[in-house]
Amino acid sequence: MKNKFVVSVIAFFCMTLNMYAQYATVYPTNWWVGMKHNKIQLLIKGEYDQFNKEQLRINYPGVSITKINQLENGKYISADITISNTAKPGIVNIEFIQNGKAHAIAWQLKERRKGNGTQFAQGVNSTDLVYLIMPDRFSNGDTTNDHVVGMRDQSLNRSEIYDRHGGDMQGIINHLDYLQNLGITTLWMTPVLENDEPKRTEHGYSFTNHYKIDPRLGGEKKYKELSDALHKRGMKLIQDAVYNHVGSENIFVKDPPTKDWFHQWPTYTGTSYKDQPLYDPYGTEIDKKIMTDGWFTPKMPDVNQSNPYFANFLIQHAIWSVEEFGVDGWRIDTYIYNDLNFMNRCNAALIEEYPKITMFGETWVHGTASQAYFAANNINTSFKSNLQGVTDFQTLFYGIIPALTQNFGWTDGVNKLYTTLSNDFLYKNANNNVIFLDNHDLTRFYSEMKEDVNKLKMGVAWLLTTRGIPQIYYGTEVLMKGEKNPADGWVRLDFPGGWNGDKKNAFTQEGLTDAEKDMLQYTKTLANFRKQSSAITQGKLMQYVPSDGLYVYFRFNTSQTIMCLMNTSDKEKKIDLSNYSERTKNFSKAVDVINGKIYENKFSISAKTMWVLELK
Repeated sequence: MKNKFVVSVIAFFCMTLNMYAQYATVYPTNWWVGMKHNKIQLLIKGEYDQFNKEQLRINYPGVSITKINQLENGKYISADITISNTAKPGIVNIEFIQNGKAHAIAWQLKERRKGNGTQFAQGVNSTDLVYLIMPDRFSNGDTTNDHVVGMRDQSLNRSEIYDRHGGDMQGIINHLDYLQNLGITTLWMTPVLENDEPKRTEHGYSFTNHYKIDPRLGGEKKYKELSDALHKRGMKLIQDAVYNHVGSENIFVKDPPTKDWFHQWPTYTGTSYKDQPLYDPYGTEIDKKIMTDGWFTPKMPDVNQSNPYFANFLIQHAIWSVEEFGVDGWRIDTYIYNDLNFMNRCNAALIEEYPKITMFGETWVHGTASQAYFAANNINTSFKSNLQGVTDFQTLFYGIIPALTQNFGWTDGVNKLYTTLSNDFLYKNANNNVIFLDNHDLTRFYSEMKEDVNKLKMGVAWLLTTRGIPQIYYGTEVLMKGEKNPADGWVRLDFPGGWNGDKKNAFTQEGLTDAEKDMLQYTKTLANFRKQSSAITQGKLMQYVPSDGLYVYFRFNTSQTIMCLMNTSDKEKKIDLSNYSERTKNFSKAVDVINGKIYENKFSISAKTMWVLELK
C-alpha cells in the first residue's frame, strides 16, 4: 500500500511539473545549492506579448529576487536571483501575478554532483590520450532513436554522406572496452546538443536549444549514462562547446529576447576568416568587426556576446553543463571568432567553479605567433588570453605533414617540424596544446600520406611521443581514409563494425585486412606504452637539429629516458648514441618499445621509419 502511495505522489509531482512547464520556460532549467556561482540570471519565456508585465514572486527559503530586467521582447522576463548558502535542495515555485491572478512554474534546486568537482571536472592534460568521435558515424547502439517524431531532419541513409546514419551514445557505451584497450583515456565527441535543423544535422554544430541533448543521440539520460560509464573506468569526458554561433532554427533566432541578440548587418555579411586584424598593430576596426561579427555561414547566426543577457546565458550554460553531465574538459569551437574578452570571462567563471577543469580552443590559423596569441602566452600585447591550450594546427600544417611529405632542406621537410616546436617559447605552457594528425574538418592523415602505411605509423609515433595532449580521430588506427575535397563528408564516414551487418568490424577485427590489423596493433601497443611512460606523459622534451632528414628527440625525466628517431630520408641512417651524449651518456643500449628489439651504442635505422626506444 505504501509503494502505491509513493507512486501516486511521484505521478502527481510529475503531472504538476508538466502543468507548470506549459505556462513558461526558464533558463537555466535548474541550478544547485552550494555553488560558488550563486547569483543566477533567469531568462524566462512566456507565450504572449505582454508576459513581461507580470509580477514575479519567489517564496523559497534562501532564494531571493534581486532585480527584474526589462527586455525588448515582451515574451521574456530576465530576473536576477541569489541562492544563499542556507538554501536546501527542492522545488522552487516561481509565481507570475497579473490582475490578481497567479500562475506558477516549478524550478528545481538540486544537490550537487557527488564529489563536488573531485570526481569530474578533472581537466585533461599531457597524461591523457583523446579520442575524437562524431557520434552519428561511430556506432548505432539504439535503433529506436534513429527517427524522432517531430524533428525536422528525418533522413537516415548511410549511403549519403550528409544524411544521418544513426550512430548514438549507446553505440559508444557499447564499445568503451575497445577504446580503453586501445589506450584511450578521454572521449571528445562533436556537439551533442539538440540540432533540430532541416538538414546537415550529423555534425552537431548548429544548436537549436542549448538545454536539450539531441534525442537522436540518446538525450540527457544517455549522456549522463555515458559520462558515468567513463568515470567508472577512470576515463574522462570533453564537451564540444560552440559560443560563436547557433543554428538557423535556434529558439532565439525564431524569437530573440532583444533585437541585438545576434549580430545584424544591412545585408548578409560573412566573416573574413582572417585572424590577423585581431592583433595587427596596423589593423582597422572594420576588418576586426567583420572577422568577429560576420556570420560563420548563412545558416549559422552569429551570437552577440557583448549583449550582457546572452553572455550570462552562455556562461551559465557552460557551468550548468559541467555540473549536470560531469564534464571534465572543454573544447571550444571556432575560438578565434568569439569576442575574446567574453571568452576570458567565461573561461574564468568555469575555472572559479572547477579549479581543475581545462579548456582548449580551436585556433585554425597560420603561424605560431598567431596561434599563441589566443592562448596564455609570453607575448607583449594589450590583450592577454587566459585560455590554457589550443588545437595545435601549427605542428600539423608546419610540422608533421611537411616532415613526411617534403624533401629535406634548410627550411623544408622535417626542419619545419623542428622549427615549429622551437617556437614553443611563445606559450606559457605548450604541453596544454592538443596535437593531432587529422580531425572531422581535415583530410584523413592516411589519405594525406597517399595511403603509405609507413608514413602513417611515423605520424602516429610522433603524435604519441612529442609534447602536448595527443588526439586521435576515430578510425585512424584501422586505416580509415577520406579526402576533405570535394566534400567534408568523405572524412566523416562510418566506423567499420558500428552497424549490424557491417562486413568489416574493427571492434572484433573480423574482415580487417592484415595491414589494418597491423596498424591497430601498432597504435594499441604504442598508446598503452605511452600511458605507462612518465617520461612521455610528464617529462621534458629535448630535440636535436635535424641532419639530412634524420630528426632525433628525447622525452626524459629522472626515472626514464625515451629516444625518438625519425628518419624521413629514403636512405638508411647510422646512429651512434655518443652523438647525443647530453641524454645518452648514462646508457649503453636501447629497447624498441614496439617489438622489444635491443640496440647497443651503434646501429642503423631504416629509411622512412620512426623508432621509439627506451634507453637502458
